[in-house]
Amino acid sequence: QVQLVESGGGLVQPGGSLRLSCAASGSISSAYVMGWYRQAPGQQRELVASITSSGSTNYGDFVKGRFTISRDNAQNTVYLQMNSLTSEDTNVYYCRAHRTFLSYWGRGTQVTVSS
Repeated sequence: QVQLVESGGGLVQPGGSLRLSCAASGSISSAYVMGWYRQAPGQQRELVASITSSGSTNYGDFVKGRFTISRDNAQNTVYLQMNSLTSEDTNVYYCRAHRTFLSYWGRGTQVTVSS
């Protein structure tokens, strides 16, 4: 089993920045792909960013260079630096760790962008 705990969400003004963290524990290894997803009420969960153990990254089209995902394999932690936030980024952000036949989710952290 793998446990994922997100932190760093909150209220930020448009144009501001936030850094999300996801700490993994349990039977986690650097072989897992780590990622951030988001889901608004009534909408499907969508990929924000993912990163492999070797550091290859993938971003959702809406990111447009504003977010950066990184990971610290020694600390089993993945980060999401979010800049130039807009109201459309208001969502619950979920951390995911997955590999073949296995997928784990955190409980999510709320990000609200509002003046």
